[in-house]
Amino acid sequence: MSEWLVLSIAMAATCAVVLSITFFNHRRIGEDDDPSETPDVIEYMTMMIGVIYAIVLGLAIAGVWEARGAAQEYVRQEAQALHEVSVRAEVYPPAVRARIRADVDAYVRYVVTTEWRHMAEQGSVTDRGTELLAKVRRDVTDYEPKTDHEGQAYQPLVDQVGAADDARSGRADSAEATMPGVVWFGLIAGAVVTVGLVFTLQIRKSFREMLLAGLFSALIAFLLFLIWDFDAPFSRGISATAEPFLRQFPHLDG
Repeated sequence: MSEWLVLSIAMAATCAVVLSITFFNHRRIGEDDDPSETPDVIEYMTMMIGVIYAIVLGLAIAGVWEARGAAQEYVRQEAQALHEVSVRAEVYPPAVRARIRADVDAYVRYVVTTEWRHMAEQGSVTDRGTELLAKVRRDVTDYEPKTDHEGQAYQPLVDQVGAADDARSGRADSAEATMPGVVWFGLIAGAVVTVGLVFTLQIRKSFREMLLAGLFSALIAFLLFLIWDFDAPFSRGISATAEPFLRQFPHLDG
């Protein structure tokens, strides 16, 4: 099922629940009820709770968006480091250079075609990807430079492999959801409380009041969906992509 369809259903269901409660609540209110009798303290508490919950939602959205950006940055760093390894191997003898580049290409191809799907489904990287990167490391570290030029290129190559390994570890850490369960409990409970407080203001069945109540509840549902969508950087709608790998290794595209 499409995530946008899920969002539409969630927003419609939230609006339906809120409007249904408002409708049935209005039926049990007597004709002599005066909505202006709502205590000022209730209006004040409703406003304050709404402001506090808005701040919490904003912080949650900022947190998951930052986590998504960090995940994409790890991908960029990993792709750039591997590109540097492939380019800087130019100073090595043809056989060594070909082996390094072939193993780098094999690793990148595996990440893009297989490991990326595994991250989206399982929330983790694979042992096979770790083995392929370790093979690239051995290609670089096991070669003994024969000339000064090769010796000058050796340590930067080792550093770039280390940078790729470090970025891979960051990508692995970012593959799982970033929001703890207790935070989700707080967000959902806060949404229920915030929307529920709307009913303390004695909403009538006028079109304007019903419209505002529906839009408010739909907005809360949309923001919670947005947090959920950003929470897993590699597996949901607005996710980090493998584009940096394809940009640095265009010959592997497709």
